[in-house]
Amino acid sequence: MAQYYSVEQVAELLGLHVRTVRGYIRDGRLAATRIGKQYRIARADLEAFAGAPAAPATPSVDRARAEVSAVVRIENVDRAGADRLTTAVLAAIAGPREGGRPLHVETVHDPERETLRVVVLGDPADTAALLGIVHTLTSATY
Repeated sequence: MAQYYSVEQVAELLGLHVRTVRGYIRDGRLAATRIGKQYRIARADLEAFAGAPAAPATPSVDRARAEVSAVVRIENVDRAGADRLTTAVLAAIAGPREGGRPLHVETVHDPERETLRVVVLGDPADTAALLGIVHTLTSATY
């Protein structure tokens, strides 16, 4: 069975920043397979890129990992309100997180329907904390 590495694992093995590895993938210098929104690099492709045998992939942590994906739909939000909410949400996730795994957040405003969607991917505890912040922010009038 083929062995695959995450972008983070390749960055750690090669002593590079994750963005550098993603750049190599986008430029076609490092072959990778896209699965959803994430890339996986086959061991053979990593070895061809590095010119040396690759170390076996090891999980970053010894315990099970969980990730949450959540979509929050907020109604009756005009452009100014969407901008305020987006700024507040992005400010809330800025900075280092426990365990070093960032939350990924995207917002999409639909001016015709006056809705804002907040898409969150990340650690369950961090996601729950962010959803609590979104609840607090939306309890106010926008």
